[in-house]
Amino acid sequence: MRYINTLHEGETIRNVYLCKGKRSAETRNGRPYDNLILQDKTGTLDGKVWDPNSGGIADYDEKDFIEVFGDVINYNGNLQLNIRQKAQEGEYIAADYMPTTEKSTDGMYEELLGYIKKVENQYLRQVLEYYFVKDETFIRNFKGHSAAKTVHHGFAGGLLEHTLSVVKFCDYMVGAYPILNKDLLFTAAICHDIGKTKVPEEILNAPRRLTEEEFEIIKAHPVYSYELLWDNVDEDIRLAARHHHERLDGKGYPDQIAGDEISLLARITAISDVYDAMISQRSYKESMIPFDVLEKFKKGEFPGLDERLVDLFVKNMVANYRDVKVQMSDGRIGVVRYIPPNDLNHPIINCNHDVSQTDDKWYCVCIANQTGK
Repeated sequence: MRYINTLHEGETIRNVYLCKGKRSAETRNGRPYDNLILQDKTGTLDGKVWDPNSGGIADYDEKDFIEVFGDVINYNGNLQLNIRQKAQEGEYIAADYMPTTEKSTDGMYEELLGYIKKVENQYLRQVLEYYFVKDETFIRNFKGHSAAKTVHHGFAGGLLEHTLSVVKFCDYMVGAYPILNKDLLFTAAICHDIGKTKVPEEILNAPRRLTEEEFEIIKAHPVYSYELLWDNVDEDIRLAARHHHERLDGKGYPDQIAGDEISLLARITAISDVYDAMISQRSYKESMIPFDVLEKFKKGEFPGLDERLVDLFVKNMVANYRDVKVQMSDGRIGVVRYIPPNDLNHPIINCNHDVSQTDDKWYCVCIANQTGK
């Protein structure tokens, strides 16, 4: 396997890449050719099939794995490859060609189905089962989609991983405050980002910061989520999906509503959504340790969220992280013993029977065995 980031001008190689995009064009002389975007997990590069009608060129389409046999050249400062034929199934490992969740996709999906089974309202469970149990096309897209590379969870399976995390945070809230309607909250959390399955993956997985135009397409996903849900689905659920990026100060999207126009379900989902995004790695920024994010929440560094609900969320998450194992900056594994309410980002850790408070020199790197969380 020759990864894209190891190629050099002047090489002759034979390798397999994912055909991320395909566009037919013509040379100045009117000869047809195919312009391709090739991808593996290290990046993308331009590919050309100069004689697509040649007998030596197999049929291929976008999302196919294509065998490359030819020279690596430099064209206008960028590497380029010539394409010979389509790869046969079994000649490649899909995970080599796109960033993929480190967790078991099947395991996470089974866990998500477990939350669906906890929904006691028969109608709401039928809604969830329609998408997540019966619709095979939706299931395949949902399990394989990323959540949005330049925001968070930018890898295959990222949408599933993010959704499961948001549901778990909502579950913690229900456990601490049973007055919340569990069935409505679970359904809203599970469905809040299904609209991302309608966003083109070449935008979700762009190996760079998005352009303004591309980000506007990403910002349409709450509307797509709203539209994917049936018209007769509980409107509270549909609006929670549509409004989970709205803010009380009116500076959210897609409708720029404010204050009491935003439902309780949308407000809780928004907090869980922001929290998971912040503790997850993004293409241009490392993930943050949960204690640092909780401190930012406490200081009001995420404007437009419901401050009362944020306070409840922080208190609940502080209780949730007690006795959790963490990896320390010196490589040792410690256990969280206490999180000072006025100094959330400096928890007290028990490490090899030595109990100390973290500081700038000795600090938590991540939750043990859960990189980035």
